[in-house]
Amino acid sequence: MSVRPSFSPPSNQDPIPPKFLGVILAGSAALAAALGIGRFVYTPILPFMIEALDLSKSEAGLIASANYVGYLAGALMAAWFSLPGRRRTWVVVSLALTVLSTAAMAYTTSIPLYLFLRLISGITGAFVMVYASAIVLDRLAASGHGHLSHRHFAGVGIGITLSALLVAGLAALSIAWGGLWIGSAALALVALAITAWLLPHQDHVARDQPTHPASPMNRSLLLLLISYTLVGFGYVITATFISAIVRATPDLQPIEPAIWAVVGLAVVPSITLWSWTGRRFGFHAAFALACLAEAVGVALSVLSTEIFALILSAILLGGTFIAITAIGLVIARDMTEGDSRRPLGMMTAAWGLGQMIGPVFAGTLSDRLGNFTAASLCATAALVVAAGLAMTARPASSIGRDA
Repeated sequence: MSVRPSFSPPSNQDPIPPKFLGVILAGSAALAAALGIGRFVYTPILPFMIEALDLSKSEAGLIASANYVGYLAGALMAAWFSLPGRRRTWVVVSLALTVLSTAAMAYTTSIPLYLFLRLISGITGAFVMVYASAIVLDRLAASGHGHLSHRHFAGVGIGITLSALLVAGLAALSIAWGGLWIGSAALALVALAITAWLLPHQDHVARDQPTHPASPMNRSLLLLLISYTLVGFGYVITATFISAIVRATPDLQPIEPAIWAVVGLAVVPSITLWSWTGRRFGFHAAFALACLAEAVGVALSVLSTEIFALILSAILLGGTFIAITAIGLVIARDMTEGDSRRPLGMMTAAWGLGQMIGPVFAGTLSDRLGNFTAASLCATAALVVAAGLAMTARPASSIGRDA
């Protein structure tokens, strides 16, 4: 089948219909809690933990990777196993565990416990990404409003921004690193309440859809999965260590409280921008161009000590990685038929594999070389290759038809 993603930017004449406002807000809040906070708040808190607990870069990378191991495991479970119960139940329970595992980070200094808690947070984050996205995308697509999908994925950027501002504010009040985790958990709890209130109680899957997609693995989807894996590796080193990079560079320390908030703020409009690019040039092209823009941002994070360059790096990172995530998921969904859980889970697992490797690789290399330059340049190369694979993955039958 040809790939024609129903993923396009809004216009002033295309507001959110009131009947879909609740489900979109619920999906956004779920991603804000599970990913924007549960996964990514580790980045702005990490410098405080390194300083207070004397963590090495390899230990910090190992803790980050535990979260990504969990994300990979959760994605595989969501994709390949028929878990009992409704999707909504898994979303709400997963968010509750996200809140608990985030708060518990404040009450231990044990590396093994950190690994366990971040593992749990990763598993629950994947469940929320797969099940909440399946609920929202299926409901919107079935009603002909798939072009509103970007509103759902923008929740990640909202969560990153709010948690970054919260951490910066609490740090300015001299709150210790443990308090930063507790405050972040409280913010995630608010998002959980919004999700539980607004998420539909009934799944929306067309009657003629099978429980699993009927489409077999094909070359285009396989290449997209490989590309997605490389993007997971390519973005995660900067996404994990950018605050630590800034803190370790005296000339950049003035922007440390704001740098992660810049990433989050760039996320919010990014999906609209890249979906417009997809409508104009094709979605595989938009995916590839976003990879190249992200590669520039990753390289800038280690090749310059100018404040402007690091701010631009943060903008390019935030302005691409969630958009790539969203576009990739929607393309994969349209490459298959039936229940969207399987392709979404496969893509999430591919992304998780890449991001699981990145932090350990970067932390270990940084401890040996004294900086993140070599690791980040490897990530830059991975993103360039990912861009090429994304274009190669474009089915011949879709060329010129999704632009």
